[in-house]
This record gives sequence, C-alpha cells and structure tokens, in this order.
Amino acid sequence: MFSKSTLLHLRIPFSYFLLPVFLFAASISPNLGDSKLLWVFVILHFFLYPASNGYNSYFDKDEGSIGGLKNPPPVDKGLYWMSLLLDAIAIILGLLKVSLVFSGMLLIYGLVSKAYSHPWIRLKKYPLTGLLVTGLFQGAFTIMMCYVGINDFGISNILQPKVLAAAVITAIMLWANYPMTQVYQHEEDEKHGDKTFSRMLGINGTFYFAGAFFGLAAIGFILFFKNYYDIKYGWIFLLALSPVVVFFSFWFSRVLKDPKQANFNYTMLLNFISATCLIAFFIYFFVDFSSAFN
Repeated sequence: MFSKSTLLHLRIPFSYFLLPVFLFAASISPNLGDSKLLWVFVILHFFLYPASNGYNSYFDKDEGSIGGLKNPPPVDKGLYWMSLLLDAIAIILGLLKVSLVFSGMLLIYGLVSKAYSHPWIRLKKYPLTGLLVTGLFQGAFTIMMCYVGINDFGISNILQPKVLAAAVITAIMLWANYPMTQVYQHEEDEKHGDKTFSRMLGINGTFYFAGAFFGLAAIGFILFFKNYYDIKYGWIFLLALSPVVVFFSFWFSRVLKDPKQANFNYTMLLNFISATCLIAFFIYFFVDFSSAFN
C-alpha cells in the first residue's frame, strides 16, 4: 500500500494547481482563524485531493502521461486502498478539527470524485457531464466548502450573494481549464472509450473554448471586485494573469502549425503559470485589503 507507485499516483504536488481555489475562499473570509485555516488547507491538499487523484489513477490505469505525472508506473490494489484511507482521514479530521458541516461536504466531494472515475458510473466518459461536474465541484463547491470550514460557518452562510458569485466565477475558471487538461490525452482516452469534452471539441476547439471561458472568468472577477471590494483589484487581476494570456497565445500559435505541440509538457507549464499567477494575486489581494483595516 505504501509502494513508490502508490505515492507517485497520489500526485501530491498536483495540489498546487488547485491551491488558488482555497486562497480565493480565504481571501474573502471575514472570520479567519489560524487553526481552521491551517486544517482546511492540510485536509484538502494532503488528503482529499491526493485521495481523488489516486482513485482516478487506479481505475484509469493510464499508460500515457496524466496530470502531474509524465510517465505513470503501473497501478496496484494498494493505490485503491490508500485512496480510500486518505478519504477517510480527510473526513475524520474535518469532523474533529473543523466542523460537522465541513466534514459532510468532504464526504460529498469524495463521493462525486469516485463517481467521476468508477467504471460503474464513470462521469468522465460523458463530455458535458464531466465538464459540469468538474467545474461545479472542484470550483464552486470547493469555494463554498473552504468558506464554511475556514470561517466555521453553517450552510446558510454560503447563500450570501458574495459567496455565490465567487463560486460561480470559480466554476467558470475551472471550465476554462478542464478541457486543457485533456488536450494531450485524446489517444489514451480513446483507448478507454472516454469521449471527453476535449475530444468532442478537437484540439483547436479546446483552445478556442478555453480562451472564451477564460475571458468570461476575467469579466466575472472584474465585476466581483467592483461590486464587493474595489475595482482596482479587477484591473490588477488582469495584470497578474497577463503571463497566462501570453503563454496561451504562444502555445496555440504553435499548435495551429503542429497539433503535436498540444502535449503534456506545455499543458503542465500552462497549469503552473496559471496557478502561480493566481496564487500571487490572491495573496496580494488578501494582504492589501486586510491592511486597509489595520
């Protein structure tokens, strides 16, 4: 269960790409406490996400590159049990260290994650369903789950317009990113019979879709900061994400000349640049806005 293969398939470093969702929730939280903040961070990034990665890898049994792992080793049954163990630890820690509501939301996330990969349901093989589920749960639901956990709030608190708006634009951002994570996997997905959203769109269509939804997300963030904070944060957000636009445009120009450029290395580099820019922005936003009240 603790083999090197299992550890690699948990893809713990891949959690870095999902860190902006947690930071966005933290940056709009009014009731921050060091203990809850730390526990929510640890539970998500070191237990919940790796559990989801491992479970997905076990049932996919990919031979080609997957997110965060260029040359995946063969999987074994230990990976399956480890993913379930990490899920259970996440839920128990969520109950003991954060709240019952947060723990319940972790359970829901884990069940949806399993439905995404398990061959009996395998939401992944349905292009539109896979897209919707990923955006709603890795994006909107996770924002609300973090908000509840960090602030020690009940469910009713996530129904505030500000929180719902943050959830919606996070989902849109994930919908922009989701097809890009599949753009280099068309052959592997075809072997598994998975008609993913990116396969449905084609390589060029994936880039056009991602660009359009990234634009929608950018507009959403500008309106969000204008309505709930200060419009200056919207313009700084655009500036912070400009490296993503530059790299995306450069990469697409290469793909138009040679479709083989839609590969693992460029995908991971786009993810890294995007995550790093978002992390930097949300840290800046949190520090700058908080200092205005000190």
